[in-house]
Amino acid sequence: MRRLLFLPLLLAAPALAAPDWSSYDNARYGYRGAVPPGFSGYGESDNGDGQIFDNQSTRQVLSYWGSMVLEDDFTGEVATAMANAEEQGWNIAFQAVTPDWATFTGIMGQQQFQTRMILLCDRTSTASMTLQYTSAQAADIKPVLQELEAGLVAIGC
Repeated sequence: MRRLLFLPLLLAAPALAAPDWSSYDNARYGYRGAVPPGFSGYGESDNGDGQIFDNQSTRQVLSYWGSMVLEDDFTGEVATAMANAEEQGWNIAFQAVTPDWATFTGIMGQQQFQTRMILLCDRTSTASMTLQYTSAQAADIKPVLQELEAGLVAIGC
């Protein structure tokens, strides 16, 4: 019987920690983000809010950053982020918004992005992750995006 109880944990283990992935911890805002294999970081930003990573072979760019909620609430912050993307020429293709997290995607020409935003423990700041990739990579990138979304978490709550 004990073996049966541990079986679900063993089966779930690959989903909990992707092999060869690393993580980025941000002390200023209190969040952690997953970093896929092959991505190199440029070092934390001068103000300590995040870091940019890229994969030279795939030409993908992964960005993490934290910020204070400047709108009335988290959903307003997400709406502002999507409006900013549209002002830069991106067409928002998908959005899912809750009071605590949001995901949205954009397309501009042959480029695409997916952003995940989460409300942090203090409920006055957010952490965001964006992966930019080409439209040709879109069909194969879904497992990576799922792992990135699952890997963006608040720490120190």
